[in-house]
This record gives sequence, C-alpha cells and structure tokens, in this order.
Amino acid sequence: MAEAVLIDLSGLQSNSQKNCHQTLLKTLGGIHDHHAPKAKFLCIICCSDSTKEKDEQCGLWEPEAGNSFSHLVGKFETVSNPSLAASLYTIKQKIDEENLSRIKVIVPEHRKWLMKAYVDQLFTQVYEFEFEDLQVAWRDSLLEPSTELNEMTTHELEDIQSEIETYLRSLPALKGDLTIVTSPLIPDIFLHGFTTRTGGISYIPTLSSLNLFSSSKRRDPKVVVQENVRRLANAAGFNAEKFYRIKTDHANEVWVMGKEEPDSYDGIITDQRGVTITALGADCIPIVFADPVRKACGVAHSGWKGTLLGVAMATVNAMVTEYGCNLEDIIVVLGPAVGSCCFTLPKESATSFHNLHPSCVRQFDSPSPYVDIRKATRILLERGGILPQNIQDQKEDLDLCTSCHPEKFFSHVRDGLNFGTQIGFISLRE
Repeated sequence: MAEAVLIDLSGLQSNSQKNCHQTLLKTLGGIHDHHAPKAKFLCIICCSDSTKEKDEQCGLWEPEAGNSFSHLVGKFETVSNPSLAASLYTIKQKIDEENLSRIKVIVPEHRKWLMKAYVDQLFTQVYEFEFEDLQVAWRDSLLEPSTELNEMTTHELEDIQSEIETYLRSLPALKGDLTIVTSPLIPDIFLHGFTTRTGGISYIPTLSSLNLFSSSKRRDPKVVVQENVRRLANAAGFNAEKFYRIKTDHANEVWVMGKEEPDSYDGIITDQRGVTITALGADCIPIVFADPVRKACGVAHSGWKGTLLGVAMATVNAMVTEYGCNLEDIIVVLGPAVGSCCFTLPKESATSFHNLHPSCVRQFDSPSPYVDIRKATRILLERGGILPQNIQDQKEDLDLCTSCHPEKFFSHVRDGLNFGTQIGFISLRE
C-alpha cells in the first residue's frame, strides 16, 4: 500500500461544460476513499510547468466548481508552484519529513513519461514509485489533455534537467555559509581544501547541508549533490566540470589519472593542471598529497580497513613511481575524521592496530577497544619515508572528531546509513 499518493492535475484544462468538475469530483472522491485509510500523505499537484505557456494556468479551480468540490480538495494537500520541478521538490521535502518511501503517482496517461522524467532526476532508489493512469472520463470532452506526450525526446529531457538545475540554483544555502578548511603546508601552486557541512542545499537532517555524495541508498539525488558541488567550485575557484571522486572500495587501489580507470579505487594521483581530485570522508580520513617540486598531487580515502591495507603509502608510492616524486618533497594533510573518542572495533580487528603501535588503541582489553586511525596513518606514513614535518593532522578543524561535532561534520558513526559526506580536494592550478 502506498504511503504517499500524488495526483497530477497540472496537465488538465477544463472546458466550458459544467459537468467537467462533477466528473473530476467523482474521480478524486474515489481516490481519497481508497487511499486515505493507509496513506500518510495525499497531494494534488496543480501548476503551470515547462510543458505549458508561461501565461497558461491550470483551469480546474473555477468558482462554478461548487462547495462540494472545494470541500473534497481540502482533504488533499495542494501544491501549486510555477514549475513542476519546484512542485515535486516541495513534495519530496514533505515526503522526507515523514520518512516515506512507497509513492503512487496518479497521472493522466499523456503526462506519464513527463512525470517519470522528473522523478528520475529528483528521487533515488530509496523510493518505490508506482504510476497509475488518472481515470477521468474523456467522452464528450469533459476534460481535455493540454498536450500530447507519449515519449520524451533528448531535447525535452535536456529542458527538464535545465529547469531542475535552474530551480535548485535559486534555493538558499542552509546552515550558514560554505566553509573550506585549508592547510598552510600546501603551497599556493595547488588549490585545495576540506569541506564542512554548511552552505549547501541538502535539507534532510543527516545530509544537511553540503552533502557531496549521492548513492542509491540515500535520499539526496545526484542533481542536488551536483548543485552542492557547483557552489563549492564557485567558492573554492575550481572547475566543476573537471571534478573527480574516488570510487570507494575500502582498499588500497590507486588510479593514475590518464591511465585506464579501475572499477573501484581509494586513491587518485595526477599531474594534470586544472583537474580537481577528491577523497570522500564521513569518519574515514580524506587525505590530500602535494609535491610542489614535481608538481603532482593525490588524494586518498582511508577508513580503518584502508589504513591497515596501507592506502596512504600506496598513494605516495604511486606518485614516486609515476611522476618521479621524492619522498622528502611530498606533503600530506589528513582531513577531519572520527576520533578515538568515538570509534571502536571488535577486539580481533583492533589487534591489528595494536600490533602497529600500542598507542593506536585504548582499552585494548575490552571487547570493543577504541582505535585511533589518524595516529595509525601518521605512523605508517613516517615509516614509509614521509618527513614528520611534512605531515599535518592537527590544525583547528582538521583534527576535530567528526562524530563529536555535528554542527561541522557528517558522520556515519553518529548518523547511521543515511549519512552525508564531506571531502578533501586538491588540484594543480592552471
């Protein structure tokens, strides 16, 4: 049974016949009686959208509709915005407030492809959609479709995407200004930084507001994350069209940009100018690497598994092999991550960190010892030949525990599966 029911009346126009509203009244009454006992959210969409002329409005709300019609419509929440993108995004917020996932969309047959195109952009696989034809009697032209859309052309899909992007750009930033934390160790020939959670448009509490990663398991769609990236790019000064994220596998594979891209990797290195590479983090450590002599850089995602597998030194070694970097020239900055105050592992896994160095583990005799992945990463880097003075893991926000500071950072440990993601990024300036 659907948890939310959306009825799309945006594409319908009433004609001059008086029984038009009576026909629609019967249809809406049947929908309400069938779904109201179980659905938590029933909504009517009635708006002018990108498929209609700007001065054309939905013609169903005429005075002759009568009190009975107004009374029935009052049992539904009505959303009417200047565009279908704005209407559906408003509805999505209401659905997310109630944590609903099963959604039925009742839509005129000629509008189904259009509605699906918007849904594909604005929702993820977290949501289960079912589409049903709006059964309004068309005989005698009681209601007439405003346009015929049986399939979407490439041009129409591009228009829809443009409309959505334009709408998202108009939204205000949430939770304050966009903030980027930088390190004084990295010279100005590089553009780099670590993000916090403020200044984006993601509104779901655990993703709000500058979430920078979308997946099928989260409620933030790619278009929202892309808008967050665009805002970050504008603030930081990099090209959002040349923006590359790691494909996390919690291992130690490194992609050398310019060579064949692996299916998954937790490190990237490049010597290309103007290309921004990015390491994700939401308790795991986003690490950036810079060699100002060879003018090369890298990023790595280091969770506890990747730390033990040596992803940080794997990235360093790739820079040495591919670009002729010298270990003493490479600068490494560790971004915000979960601290040993909040991160525990089963005794068996914690033993590997204890064997690396006892100082990496607290309460080792307990069933779930506390583990310091930042300290472990520094130890491995120093053992690998990186100079201690070229490693920065303490500076204001950089060494804060992500789980302990919900106002600044996202955290999987704190927030569960629908967590947001911050990043560390670096590029060689053009």
